[in-house]
Amino acid sequence: MAEVRKNSKKVKYDITEEIETKVVKEKKEKKSTKKAQTKSTVKKEEKKNLWVRFRIFCHGVVSEFKKVNWPSRSNMVKYSIATIVFVLFLAVFFYLIDIIFAAILKLV
Repeated sequence: MAEVRKNSKKVKYDITEEIETKVVKEKKEKKSTKKAQTKSTVKKEEKKNLWVRFRIFCHGVVSEFKKVNWPSRSNMVKYSIATIVFVLFLAVFFYLIDIIFAAILKLV
């Protein structure tokens, strides 16, 4: 925040408003140029054969699977057991709640 003396009074002048408007204008300009670029790339992609696009897709899938950090067998067993125990616990919990509410409704 900058202070400017005007007629011997201090007036606060917010520089951030000017900066924000400049940033917003720059973003709009970048978006418009990106839209023009994406339209040209879409036309190029449409020209490619279906088989070529499918091969590119499969190559991308394989490369992403290589990046995945797969858990070890022992960790997988632990996670599976924990999931089964949790599901059983919730099943018993909701079964008991169902029985309790059914008993309460019969009494009323």
